Amino acid sequence: MDDAIQPHIQRLNTLRTDRINWDGQWEESAARLLPAHVDSFTSRGMSAQVGGGGQKKTEQQFDSTAAFAASRFSSVMESLVTPQGSIWHLLRLLDKTLKKNRQVRMFFDDLNETLYNFRYRPIANFVGNSQQVYLGLGCYGNGVLYVDQPDDSKGLRYRNIHIGETYFAENHARVIDTVYRAFFMTARQIVQRRDWKIPEAILEAVKNPQQMDKKYEVLHCVYPRADYDPQRIDGKGKKFASIYILVESKSLLEESGYDTFPYAIARYTQASGEVYGRGPAQMVLPAIKVLNQEKKDVLKQAHRILDPVLLAHDDGNLGSFSLKAGALNAGGISKEGKRLIDALPTGNLAVGHEMMDMEKAVINDAFLVTLFQILVDTPTMTATEVLERAREKGMLLAPTAGRLQAEFLGPLIEREIDLLARQGLMPKMPQILIDAEVEYRIEYDNPMSRMARSEKASGFMRALGTASEYAKMTGDMEPLDHFNFDVALPEILDIHGAPVAWTRSIEDIEKRREDRAKQQQSQQLVEAAPSIASVAKIAAPAPKG
Repeated sequence: MDDAIQPHIQRLNTLRTDRINWDGQWEESAARLLPAHVDSFTSRGMSAQVGGGGQKKTEQQFDSTAAFAASRFSSVMESLVTPQGSIWHLLRLLDKTLKKNRQVRMFFDDLNETLYNFRYRPIANFVGNSQQVYLGLGCYGNGVLYVDQPDDSKGLRYRNIHIGETYFAENHARVIDTVYRAFFMTARQIVQRRDWKIPEAILEAVKNPQQMDKKYEVLHCVYPRADYDPQRIDGKGKKFASIYILVESKSLLEESGYDTFPYAIARYTQASGEVYGRGPAQMVLPAIKVLNQEKKDVLKQAHRILDPVLLAHDDGNLGSFSLKAGALNAGGISKEGKRLIDALPTGNLAVGHEMMDMEKAVINDAFLVTLFQILVDTPTMTATEVLERAREKGMLLAPTAGRLQAEFLGPLIEREIDLLARQGLMPKMPQILIDAEVEYRIEYDNPMSRMARSEKASGFMRALGTASEYAKMTGDMEPLDHFNFDVALPEILDIHGAPVAWTRSIEDIEKRREDRAKQQQSQQLVEAAPSIASVAKIAAPAPKG
């Protein structure tokens, strides 16, 4: 065993011990929202590793409201944060002068489109993996996305990593810079990693058909390298160390590194002093558990109604009683016609449904399901009303948007740019940018960020509506002079996500205005020509003679 490996094994055990409370909470959430994940935290999925998958794990799930809410939450987050079919972020310069240069703006548009094209290639599988990240965010408060390059081609590749096998550590600024991932691989899968140093025991196991699918625990450690040397070309020349360890034999499989942190980690909300996030499921776990118990009670009560408990008069005359259709039961009534058998009262079933509806409303609110119902309930809203609704939602989603952008999307985009640049897949940079050596920033252009930025557009539309109404009532157009449309409209187009290529440049707009002014002057001259000719005719002196 390498002496450098044992500290990583010890640190993994420490991280596991520190996370015991979280694993218990996540097991409770999994049992009621994602039963397939049961046993993947406290037991690290050992039953599946030893006995194979496919176990029935739905014993604690009686109501599916929370499960459906979590699925909808994943869809909502995807449509708001990383919507398919659209470029949901923009890269912009910090330099205001260069920012106005159309050539520079077109370059950044090309860069955004390049990232989009590689991100949504089938081999990248970004959509499926990001949806799993958002599902984990809703169920456990944490989502992990690993970004690397495909094995045999250029581009990007994404993999959702289950939180059950991933352990975090933060730096002094409370930014996650260390990930320990413990997972299982078969002997055949380990040998397929051609860049690994395969132990002799694994090579022998692959030769045996009965041993080649045996599973071994592998530990992947990623952390900041203390001995980082940018002048070196090996692993020590990378900012982040990467070590793969075969836990069973404590042998080193590979030691390399990354220039950028390969894990993009999302945390929904975070309590003070805690490393892991808390998600909607943890916030309303009591409501989820109560709803499940209420569903059990309602099922019992409904069962008693459909198949009631019978009460019979104990007079010794009533024998066996049949509940079959068309059966004749003698002795069921007295000579006076009074029933000697009756059903046990079962109570009011509607009360149980009302109690369940209250818990369902809380769960749907926590998973943001009801937040977007207003657009479905009122589809005939005006543009101003839509902006108002977007403004309100933006205020509610601002904390979530800020954390996702800072912790998840920002590192994700930086990782993508680094990978594409090292593969030579970036668009050609204009010389003016190369000479300037300026920095850029990431601006998010997804529905969530536009909701947060819609306050200005909403205010402008409200004020314009008031001024327009006044002008219409009085005929006084001067209030409209307060609105600088040349400044406001480009920003509104930006808020609504209109591509730069779809808009006109300042030079083109000025030229069109000059041409329009010349056409108007020519038209005025044409229209005024008859009057001018009449005046000229009158003013002309009469011919002599």
